Amino acid sequence: MDKTLKRMATMQRMQVTGLELFYKKGYYNTSVDDILKELSLSKGAFYYHFDSKEDFFIQIIENLLVRKMYSMLIEPIEGHENTLDSITNCFEDALETAVHNELDFGFVLSNFVNEFNGKNEKIMKHLNDILRIWEANLVSAVQRGKFNGFIDRHVDSEGMAVFLMSSYMGIRTLMVETAPSARKYRFMSQLRQYFKSIEPKGENSLNPNAVFGNVN
Repeated sequence: MDKTLKRMATMQRMQVTGLELFYKKGYYNTSVDDILKELSLSKGAFYYHFDSKEDFFIQIIENLLVRKMYSMLIEPIEGHENTLDSITNCFEDALETAVHNELDFGFVLSNFVNEFNGKNEKIMKHLNDILRIWEANLVSAVQRGKFNGFIDRHVDSEGMAVFLMSSYMGIRTLMVETAPSARKYRFMSQLRQYFKSIEPKGENSLNPNAVFGNVN
């Protein structure tokens, strides 16, 4: 049991360090030797745990990146009645983390999608799976918001989900090195204005359940 725990701890440490290097330098600019140097490991130790650099990266996606995405951008909006409030709070918290990240190189998922697109179909499949899960979660949240009367029923759920994803990835890119706090503030102000514009109008705005009836 001790050996198993030790191996798991070693793999965790390797993957965390690997993700940091890949995020900072990019996958193709990071060699196995770079990883070994950072970890003070031999090649034998590396290849004992992983078949290749590609296998190492895929395991990082499955074990770290998926969990990071879920905790930061998916879990915070799951199951909440008021979708607009939950998305606003979620983006606010996620962007604030980026503001205080001294080694910020942009949105990690977006960085990797840009790097691997058209170059590695196997890795792109794993990255696209994360995007699809995120999109499905947003679509579900928007539909829930419409059902509960917080979002106008005419809003295109799929279109709104794509807009939110692309706008988040875009602002994360713009926040790198250039007045991140100010850009976050302006982005969130515009997002709130957009959300206000898609709230139900007239009588429906007085009663969250007026559009679809009381769901209790």
